[in-house]
Amino acid sequence: MRIQREYAGYLLGRGAQYIVIAKGNQAKLHKQLKSLPWKQIPLQGRTHDTGHGRAEIRRIKVCTARSLLFPGARQAIQLKRRRMDRKTGKVSIKTVYAVTDLTAEQATPAELARLIRSQWKIEALHHVRDATFAEDASQLRTGSAPRAMATWRNLAIGALRLAGKNSIAAGLRRNARDASRPLALLGLT
Repeated sequence: MRIQREYAGYLLGRGAQYIVIAKGNQAKLHKQLKSLPWKQIPLQGRTHDTGHGRAEIRRIKVCTARSLLFPGARQAIQLKRRRMDRKTGKVSIKTVYAVTDLTAEQATPAELARLIRSQWKIEALHHVRDATFAEDASQLRTGSAPRAMATWRNLAIGALRLAGKNSIAAGLRRNARDASRPLALLGLT
C-alpha cells in the first residue's frame, strides 16, 4: 500500500489523475470503502458483456467522500461483477472497491467504469505475460532489455490471438516444435 500511496502522491504532484483498486493488502482502506452506505446510493451504471464462455454484468455506484484513507481521494467507487459460466451455469459475484482523485464533475460513473475496465484489460495482458513467460521472475532489469522482451512477448501473444488461439501457452508450445511455424504464423513463408 505504501508504494501505491507514493505513486498517488507522485501523480498528484505532476497534475495527473489516478484510480486505485483497494485490495486485500490495503485492509484499512478496503474496510473504510466497504463500510460506506452503499445501499442508500442509487445504481449509476450497468453494462452487460458476453465472451470467453461467460456472461458478465457490471454495476457501478460512486459517491463523493471526504477523508478517505488515500492521498487526494475525492470519490469512492463500488463495482459489482456478476459472472455466469455459460457451460456450467455457475454464478459468481465479486465486489470491487476503488478510489479516485477525479471529482464528479471530471468523471461520470460511466467514464469511471470504462477507465477501470480498460485497466483490467491491461492487467489481463500482464497476467498472461507473467503466467506464460514467467515475466515477474525475469532477471532482466537494466537498460532497454526489459522493455524489448516485453515487446517480443506482446508480439507473440498478439500474433497467436490474431491466429485465433485461445490458449497462448498451447500456441507457444505448438510453434516451438517446428521452426517454420512461427514464420508461417507471421505470414513470412
